Amino acid sequence: MSVKVRLIIMNFLQFAVWGAYLTSMGSYLVSIGLAGRIGLFYAMQGIVSMFMPALIGIVADRWIPAQRLLGVCHFIAGAFMIATGYYGMTAGHETNFSILFSLYAISVAFYMPTLALSNSVAFSVLDTSGFDTIKAFPPIRIFGTIGFICSMLAVDALGYQASHTQFFVSGGLGILLALYAITLPHCPVSKQSEKKSLVEAFGLRAFTLFKDKKMAIFFIFSMLLGVSLQITNGFANPFITSFKAIPEYASSFGANHANALISISQCSETLCILLIPFFLKKFGIKQVMLIAMFAWVLRFGLFGIGNPGSGVWMFILSMIVYGVAFDFFNISGSLFVNKETDKNIRSSAQGLFMLMTNGLGATIGTLGAQAVVDHFTYSTEFEGSFYTVGDWSSVWYIFSGYALMVGVLFAFIFKYKHRPEELK
Repeated sequence: MSVKVRLIIMNFLQFAVWGAYLTSMGSYLVSIGLAGRIGLFYAMQGIVSMFMPALIGIVADRWIPAQRLLGVCHFIAGAFMIATGYYGMTAGHETNFSILFSLYAISVAFYMPTLALSNSVAFSVLDTSGFDTIKAFPPIRIFGTIGFICSMLAVDALGYQASHTQFFVSGGLGILLALYAITLPHCPVSKQSEKKSLVEAFGLRAFTLFKDKKMAIFFIFSMLLGVSLQITNGFANPFITSFKAIPEYASSFGANHANALISISQCSETLCILLIPFFLKKFGIKQVMLIAMFAWVLRFGLFGIGNPGSGVWMFILSMIVYGVAFDFFNISGSLFVNKETDKNIRSSAQGLFMLMTNGLGATIGTLGAQAVVDHFTYSTEFEGSFYTVGDWSSVWYIFSGYALMVGVLFAFIFKYKHRPEELK
């Protein structure tokens, strides 16, 4: 089997593990009476992302080969995800939040670092095999998104969206990847005698970039936009599924197959990556970032207007817009960091960008979103199942208004001149 095929399998499984529960876990929590804790479950991903990738990265750099550590992390994460599902199965509607959350948190703490580890393994293997990573890696990475989509659709088709079984699927895939990872080509650890300080190892030197006004403004807005990133992952499925409690929409395809609808977002994400080079060359980094911000306005606003019946086209349009909202800022922002920072601190600066968006921003966003959802909605039982119903439209309009405010402020405060010749 060729090296590229082996890495494709790795990426497919890497994201299939995540896709099994990321967009549907909220509906499961609603079904067992924990609708008010959705934000905490999703915020945990951001919290552990602030320190676990750095810790695991140090271990991979110094002591344990990346492919072996990838297997260890996936084995631990998979085992605790299976334990989460088993506890959910045995406890039923009497599930204790503390126990379920603790098992889930440990699993997530070991899964999140594997996102970076799997990239490290791919780059190392491609380099060793003589491939150009810039050309070879993107087509391999695309299969990660395909794995995510396939996992989402499988959970939907099997009827596991509101069931603890989604954790068994995720955990099982994780164990499979753990076994597969240890068969991957060897990734050597660093043999440099120089030892980095903890400040350097954790990339904390990048915080000196806040002394630069332009960079400080960029990172602050990265955090503000990061607030939007995980909101729909946590609440879109419970929202769409809640229409099953409304007789008019109870039998509609959308209300019964929320994951199938949401999977359009991932398809859009894959396609929008191909548009980014054109938009960057034509409009520049700042304008592309603004397009992303206003795409979030549409993403949330269309949820507020639409429904899974005659208005399902608005849901579909919202899913399509997601690709622009998510990809345009993440990739253009990463490019901005790469262009505006010294090469000696560039990796740490990229880590800081991820910390501000997927760490601080996403954590604040999911916890804040939970407060908004709790204010406008409530749990109710309908035909033996629990749903979160209420004034969902106001919820999405508030999120949309927030994204609009961030976009307008960014347009006036962030100054950056478009230089097409630098993007050739």
